[in-house]
Amino acid sequence: MIVEVKSPVPSDIEIAQAAKLRPIREVAEELGLSEDDLDLYGKYKAKVHLDVLERLKDRPNAKYIDVTAITPTPLGEGKTVTTISLSQGLHYIGKKVFTCIRQPSQGPTFGIKGGAAGGGYAQIVPMEDFNLHLTGDIHAVGAANNLLAAAIDARIMHEDEMSDERLLKALCPDDKFAPWMYKRLQKLGIQAEKPSDLSPEDRRRFARLDIDPYSITLNRVIDINDRAIRNVVIGLGTKGDGRPRQTGFDITVASEVMAILALATSLKDLRERIGRMVIGTDKNRNPITAEDLGVAGAMTVLLKDALMPNLMQTLAGTPAFVHAGPFANIAHGNNSIIADMIGLKLVSGGYLVTESGFGADCGMEKFFDIKCRYSGLIPNCVVMVASIRALKMHGGGPRVVAGVPLNPAYKQENLELLEKGLCNLEANIKIALKFGIPVVVSINKFTTDTDREIALVKEAAIAAGAETAVVNEGWAKGEAGAAELAEAVVAACEKPSNFRFLYPLDIPIKDKIEIIAKEIYGADGVIFEAAAQQKIKLYTELGYDKLPINMAKTHLSLSHNPDWKGVPKGYMLPVRDIRASVGAGFLYPLCGAMRTMPGLPSRPVFMDIDIDVETGKVIGLS
Repeated sequence: MIVEVKSPVPSDIEIAQAAKLRPIREVAEELGLSEDDLDLYGKYKAKVHLDVLERLKDRPNAKYIDVTAITPTPLGEGKTVTTISLSQGLHYIGKKVFTCIRQPSQGPTFGIKGGAAGGGYAQIVPMEDFNLHLTGDIHAVGAANNLLAAAIDARIMHEDEMSDERLLKALCPDDKFAPWMYKRLQKLGIQAEKPSDLSPEDRRRFARLDIDPYSITLNRVIDINDRAIRNVVIGLGTKGDGRPRQTGFDITVASEVMAILALATSLKDLRERIGRMVIGTDKNRNPITAEDLGVAGAMTVLLKDALMPNLMQTLAGTPAFVHAGPFANIAHGNNSIIADMIGLKLVSGGYLVTESGFGADCGMEKFFDIKCRYSGLIPNCVVMVASIRALKMHGGGPRVVAGVPLNPAYKQENLELLEKGLCNLEANIKIALKFGIPVVVSINKFTTDTDREIALVKEAAIAAGAETAVVNEGWAKGEAGAAELAEAVVAACEKPSNFRFLYPLDIPIKDKIEIIAKEIYGADGVIFEAAAQQKIKLYTELGYDKLPINMAKTHLSLSHNPDWKGVPKGYMLPVRDIRASVGAGFLYPLCGAMRTMPGLPSRPVFMDIDIDVETGKVIGLS
């Protein structure tokens, strides 16, 4: 460890600031990376160039481990702590290891949850950098998204003001087509060498997008929880201020651009995915893309550095990539494919530990059915994180609210309450086993957990089909506290597996949604509301029906209703609408009321954050 383990455990930021960090050059050198492979951001973090992949392409991949969880409480159950402590534990038992996790949004960091660098003696450091700007990737995503949003409204205004001739002259001032324009010509079936060759009819078809303002699905974004701008009207003022229309803001990590960054496998793939982004339709219901607007190239330029993963380290001094941050209840909830691809080569013969957002029904299902489809990478083991407090909640325990002290029921032994909640653990294990991958249960130990409670969880986990269930004390004891979990994962990675996707891509959209609803959420079926029915028809006509499905639903229940705990039964899953992230490469049905812009609580975490003006150290960050 690069920090001394103490008892009682100090605050997360005190632990992080006490660590004697290794220079990132040293961490990189141990991986076989030279300074030419890095873009340094100070002493302790760096971006890794993508051409490393080409140099290492013939190396075998490391073992690939996905960390997921039972259905969590609003407090989280220690999934990131488990991911990092498992990596540290693998290092402790002498294995080569790499950690790959998402970059946190500033929304939770300043809102209700706090940071996401892990906790206790299982952290990524520097903790302040991790939880705040890091290398600016989230800002780059926001800039690219908002450039596209500005391009949409500018195009609508200029098309309203200009004749066909003036518009064509503005787009092609030198009587030449820009490279991206040839894609539009091809899409329209127009053959021409230069703009002056176009017939009057084709000039209009080429120059005018005729965007239907009511069809626009792209919102502007900001990386702060700000409920007041969920719904806004833009274009107010004079004629030159644009055309008024209703729109809104999402949090940056909910942007399709973030999902694209996480799923792109190369710079070329990134450029193509950005170009395919559909922002709405024209007045004849034909899709309008970022490529049609001529903005895809500039967006990719803004993202070219963001595509390189960020190299950091754990408190054991082991390497970690922190890259991309899509939410798991709205987007697909996993770190970037690029980070995993590079990490698997850099520790060939070792282990790469990654993490899927929220429970197995959310991030893990999307990890398999979306991320693994596009990466071609297959995990060797799933680690299922469980906490006794969450299982008691699923057994009917009192409501758990972030920022409110836990009810005493969660701090005292209660085998009856725990036993009733074990159904949720069993259901999530069975979800993972549907994909044919061995499962290890990690019990994230809290000081109030008793031996009898732990024994009950272990027994239930093995009965449900897990290879084993192990107590993880990485939070309190660092790498030594996760050694037993590491040994269990090494053994599970040697077990035979029979990986399979949950559904094929060539079946109808409705069928894919129903399979997820029944097989993963335990619903009896699906109710498709009118808007969803219309979108299914439209997306099938447009050829989007072969895309995988990214369900947008609450992470606080296996169902669509966050108040239904345990394993809900006897219900129909409502799908109120379906949207298309064509650039990212998935359709996302909206189940229940989903927010793409969170709000601040009455006492946000930012109230605890300040800076020591004498030392320059951040204080209060959690």
